[in-house]
Amino acid sequence: MTIVQTPNAPAAIGPYSQAIIANGMVFTSGQIALTPAGEMLSGDVKVQCAQVMSNLKAVLEASGSSLDKVVKTTIFLDNMDDFVAVNAIYAEAFRDHKPARSTVAAKTLPRNALVEIEAIAMI
Repeated sequence: MTIVQTPNAPAAIGPYSQAIIANGMVFTSGQIALTPAGEMLSGDVKVQCAQVMSNLKAVLEASGSSLDKVVKTTIFLDNMDDFVAVNAIYAEAFRDHKPARSTVAAKTLPRNALVEIEAIAMI
């Protein structure tokens, strides 16, 4: 196993890694709307989701992967009413690539984020 660490995404805020590479796959930790400097973005779910996708992209690239190689994502939403808005940002980031996906409502996300996304990808 290889631990992934990049300054282009926020550092872990707990006892975990940004991602782990194992057996030709990368498993990312959930990304929230923290900037690489560690500042939480305020704003609506669209602003937060755009930052989440930027963080996810940076972690995947640091792992030798990319959004085009993602096979599965899990989206955690603070409010399922935000599904349509998040889906639009997500679709724009993945373009024609459509990984398997689950979306779940979470009572509270870290730092009171509105959205968190994790991914599994091929290297």
